[in-house]
Amino acid sequence: MSQDIVIRVPQHVSIIMDGNGRWAKERGLERTQGHLQGVTSVKKITEEAVAQGVKYLSLYTFSEENWNRPEEEVAYLMKLMFKSISDYLETMIKNGVRFKVLGNRSRLPKDLDEAISQTEKITSAGDKMTLVVFLSYSGKWDILQAAKALAKQAVASGDADSFLEGISEDDFGKFLVTAGIPDPDLIIRTSGEERLSNYLLWQGAYSEFYFTKVLWPDFAEEDFREALRTYAKRDRRYGKVK
Repeated sequence: MSQDIVIRVPQHVSIIMDGNGRWAKERGLERTQGHLQGVTSVKKITEEAVAQGVKYLSLYTFSEENWNRPEEEVAYLMKLMFKSISDYLETMIKNGVRFKVLGNRSRLPKDLDEAISQTEKITSAGDKMTLVVFLSYSGKWDILQAAKALAKQAVASGDADSFLEGISEDDFGKFLVTAGIPDPDLIIRTSGEERLSNYLLWQGAYSEFYFTKVLWPDFAEEDFREALRTYAKRDRRYGKVK
């Protein structure tokens, strides 16, 4: 970790970690090796985020659409997630990191879901930073499940029309899986792609974006600091005139 502290650090930084497969292909390796190297980047950037004073770091790890990948790759990713949680637990505790996983967890292997719940409990006292891992997540799924939950409450109220009339954007946000977590100030995407890929469609409405051609396994602390420095120069107006 560097002593190069960036001024005006965003409260919540979210990263679309892209490029593991391309990193491996460029080196003549199996895609799994790219995912394995990507875990190293997660550890480095998590520690750098804590050092920089970021309060929430969220990572787009596995989307709902990723279930359509080859069965062998999906199985490897689930096992890698399980191992990474175990390997990194002591480091999270030492760094005061609270761990949280959001997404359609009903699709996860039982042993992984249990390990996640246990890790969330063990790290719940972490007060330096919250590490949010989006696993089996998509923005459209999130909005849909929130709408369904809202509809159930509307019906249960006995007067659905009046109930729905009083719902604000903030109220709706309470039904999303990110309830209680501030919207991302900065969304970083690695590997040169410039799209959201069905990620945080509601929550990212006013996020600043930072795109870099660096592949995720090569994304290092200085790359992260450069993204923070770029953010610090942005003028966030939220549709207003300054």
